[in-house]
Amino acid sequence: MATSTHTVTNQPPPLVAYDVFSADRALAEAVERHLDPGVHGTARRELAELGRAAGSAQAQRWAVQADTNPPVLRTHDRYGNRIDEVDFHPAWHRLLGKAVTSGLTNAWGRPGGHVRRAAGFLVWSQTDAGHGCPVSMTHAAVPTLRTDPELGAEWEPRLTSAVYAQGLRPAARKPGVLFGMGMTEKQGGSDVRAITTRAVPLAAAGEYLLTGHKWFCSAPMSDGFLVLAQAPGGLTCFLVPRVLDDGTRNAFAIQRLKDKLGNRSNASAEVEFAGTWARRVGEEGLGVRTIIGMVAATRLDCVLGSAALMRQAVAQAVHHAAYRGAFGGPLVDKPLMRNVLADLALESEAATVLAMRLAAAYDAAEQGSESERALLRLAVPAAKYWVTKRCTPVVAEALECLGGNGYVEESGMPRLLRESPLNSVWEGSGNIQALDVLRALRGAPRAAGRGGRETLPMDAFLREVGLARGADHRLDGAIKGMLTELADLESAEVRARRLAERMALVLQGSLLVRWAPPEVADAFCASRLGRDWGSAFGTLPYGLNQAAVVERARVHV
Repeated sequence: MATSTHTVTNQPPPLVAYDVFSADRALAEAVERHLDPGVHGTARRELAELGRAAGSAQAQRWAVQADTNPPVLRTHDRYGNRIDEVDFHPAWHRLLGKAVTSGLTNAWGRPGGHVRRAAGFLVWSQTDAGHGCPVSMTHAAVPTLRTDPELGAEWEPRLTSAVYAQGLRPAARKPGVLFGMGMTEKQGGSDVRAITTRAVPLAAAGEYLLTGHKWFCSAPMSDGFLVLAQAPGGLTCFLVPRVLDDGTRNAFAIQRLKDKLGNRSNASAEVEFAGTWARRVGEEGLGVRTIIGMVAATRLDCVLGSAALMRQAVAQAVHHAAYRGAFGGPLVDKPLMRNVLADLALESEAATVLAMRLAAAYDAAEQGSESERALLRLAVPAAKYWVTKRCTPVVAEALECLGGNGYVEESGMPRLLRESPLNSVWEGSGNIQALDVLRALRGAPRAAGRGGRETLPMDAFLREVGLARGADHRLDGAIKGMLTELADLESAEVRARRLAERMALVLQGSLLVRWAPPEVADAFCASRLGRDWGSAFGTLPYGLNQAAVVERARVHV
């Protein structure tokens, strides 16, 4: 019942019924920049359709429903038979089905596939991040399975299918499948060489039985999993199907689902193997080398996922400030609020531009570019370290821009905040990424290019950042400082995080100087590289064109 004391005024309209892709200028420009003109039109139409779906009221309802109705484990049926199934809310299936039918598990077999898929993943992840886990795992399983041509030929068409097929049955009878992963164990965490799961060879070549546990198994409702276990020849990669070819269930006991801080629509589980049939992928003893292609691809998805969370948080904050009045005018026009919003927008755009550049490098590497492959070896862990670390403070500050409204569940901001730390933990936390940067810096050349010339990851990285050298004195100074830091790698472990941060910032600065509008590049270099910046968002130096930066980030509905 409405009364005169409950008239609603000075509240922004919902940010709904808009094209998430086309409204994101940094993302749309990256797609145009990195795609061949021959496929750009088709890709843009596909992404705009997905963007409209992501911005719809229907998708927003699905996201809330999937998050507030988390998956439920059913270990047994009514008769006492062990079934180990996970039930999801129908909204989860709708979100996941849309992701699959939109090609978000198929980057490997079409022109510009990684750029197109990365842009779509960034767009659709702004609905609900949880269902992105099986999407990411399924996409990322392809390079690992390709190490075994027979397995690759059998499974890749199923993994890259645009058909979402629910239910557990033999993979050969399904038009499309999903994949998960199981590496982490109780005693080891990120130390995969401490894995205790055992693999005993069977008489048939390449077949084994596994015994052991996995402390974190991603997407346990999937059709297949890549796991690591100790074979007679050492740590080895295996493919574990949920259902065997004869229709019987593989031994795959889901002991419990994790009760997580965020990512609540997604199931993460503890699982036990006891005589579990598995097929070897790659050679015995080369498990880490075999599965590293999957790990690298999922790490890029962590960057994309964090970029998606940041973009949605910033879009909500700018939208709120554009419609909310305070102290005699719109919040967005207040100098201090504008400083905060511009600072957040810079962080979001830098993350998006970097993520999409790495996706383009994947496309080039698929076409045989060894320099791009070498760049990925160093840039992916640096980007994964830095972008995922920036996600939580960005989302928290954006939430504060909405004041008390942002702290209320209905705003959607608490769900973004709960999700924000995940990508920094997933696929190796901050220390793991920083140490991987050091390994890439110290390691042997990635590959021999044409003419037999070897490509060092650092050489590829310096060539990339050097493309903007001379365009901004603050960037030039940051490159010089980075090289000074890199001159001493003997004692670098204690400085590994600092090195990873500097390298990511220099790479972001180079990309923005080359491709972003001058006001964006100027503000980024002045603050992140020129060190004229405080410890909190909203401390950009005076004299920058902050209004233009904020307007670029705004969604007009």
